[in-house]
Amino acid sequence: MTDVLHTVENGVSWITLNRPEAMNALTWDQRERIIALLAEASAAPDVRCVVVTATGRGFCAGADLRGAPSASGERVAGDVARMIRQGAQRFIAAVMDCEKPVIAAVNGTAAGIGAHLAFACDLVLAAESARFIEVFVRRGLVPDGGGAYLLPRLIGPQRTKELMFFGDAVPAAEAHAMGLVNRVVPSEALEKTAREWAERLAQGPTRALALTKQLVNASLDVDRSVAFTAEATAQELNMTTRDAQEGVASFVERREARYEGK
Repeated sequence: MTDVLHTVENGVSWITLNRPEAMNALTWDQRERIIALLAEASAAPDVRCVVVTATGRGFCAGADLRGAPSASGERVAGDVARMIRQGAQRFIAAVMDCEKPVIAAVNGTAAGIGAHLAFACDLVLAAESARFIEVFVRRGLVPDGGGAYLLPRLIGPQRTKELMFFGDAVPAAEAHAMGLVNRVVPSEALEKTAREWAERLAQGPTRALALTKQLVNASLDVDRSVAFTAEATAQELNMTTRDAQEGVASFVERREARYEGK
């Protein structure tokens, strides 16, 4: 499938949206392919990090519903909510639930579900030309794809309302200042920086990173007691891994750790 390019290099799964003529507006087929690739990355021992990026000038201009399977019969109450649960929300959850670190390398405009795709990733790199748009209000729509869950946790409720109420484009530098983006780089340096970050993560203790991701993602939804219990359990599980044993041994032996991702 050429609308989504995929390669695995040096332990990194590269997932690239490839509809530059449509600013990489997300089709049903692309969404399903990316969900499948994220599930494969979780299960594949040779994949230890994921990068999501795109070709052309746009990262993802939002959802393109023209490629969706056509519904038969009259729409009834509950159909839209079911479509959102099984579509946009399932897509964003697949990113957040992937057991490997996921980096967004945002090369251009990220609007609607495209913006939420980036914000669901663990780390966000943005080209100087990138911009982020909560475009839903421009269409008279409620933000979906987890936006009202993700953004308040990243930038707080008031900033979130500003972005969602007005739907203005946020340049990469401003997004970085808000805390939506980890780093902004020149467009020509985006792939190189993403590769450096991804390959560094791919050499790390993969299961420890997966457990760390789970702890951080859950932390804002639970109280201290639950968070502390989850932390202790995660460390208990992690100490059974070879990488944890290697990390401790390397410290004792005063040498650099050599992690295998196991």
